[in-house]
Amino acid sequence: MKLTLCNEVLRDHDFREQCRLAAALGYDGLEVAPFTLSEDPATISSSDRQTLRQTAEDHGLSITGLHWLFLTPSGLSLTSDDPETVRRTRSHIEALIDLCADLGGKVLIHGSPQQRMLSDASSPEHARDTALEHLHTAGELCVEADATYCIEPLAPHLTDFVNTVAEAVKLIEEAGSAGLATMLDTLAAWNGEAQAPETVLDQWLGTGRIAHIHFNDTNSQAPGQGDRNFADILATLQEHRYSGYVGIEPFKYEPSGVAAAACAAGYLRGLEDAGRAAP
Repeated sequence: MKLTLCNEVLRDHDFREQCRLAAALGYDGLEVAPFTLSEDPATISSSDRQTLRQTAEDHGLSITGLHWLFLTPSGLSLTSDDPETVRRTRSHIEALIDLCADLGGKVLIHGSPQQRMLSDASSPEHARDTALEHLHTAGELCVEADATYCIEPLAPHLTDFVNTVAEAVKLIEEAGSAGLATMLDTLAAWNGEAQAPETVLDQWLGTGRIAHIHFNDTNSQAPGQGDRNFADILATLQEHRYSGYVGIEPFKYEPSGVAAAACAAGYLRGLEDAGRAAP
């Protein structure tokens, strides 16, 4: 199992220290939230991008990709049909894919629930059509960049657009690009799917449509800090020989970001070892 840490968990530290800590805790990579680097990722210079990538590599880490894509700058929307918003959003998507490629990342995770509401457009139909156009463009650019753009299903209390893996698969199939996929976030799945995360994974992993995984507990903390047992989820990933990264993305850092990251890594590595030792 390859673990990557969502770097905003360590946002109180500079990037070099984030890398040092992640490596010391046993992570294989960092999954970067662009807002931790700059208000506008398009403004990050080529030399700064090279430095970020080299810093990670110096600590034995990969920058595995990007997530939380639309938090900054303000005014972005996957679904708005306002012409100026469409233009700014398209430009931002292009900049993110360039940034991901420059950092060596292979996956972009499109969550950002508040920036993909059906109410952002003049009608739900226009919202979906606008999203399809953005996603098709993103997918085609990712093909050129050797990356994958994943729409992340999120729970209904967060957004009214794409709440389940099945809905995400339907959307990316309609968008029609080989550079598109979906992913599974365990907290979102527990809150939005009719079935348990391991059942959803068992249904979809074999289709090749799931390109990434996020782990978090239903208390919004890290795996190992809540009531959920991740053993069956890990067993399903192993059964399907999932070879991608598992991103650790708690939203509450108790008692600290470092402690949450340490707990998750230790808990999941322990489950992995126990699974190997099982008869």
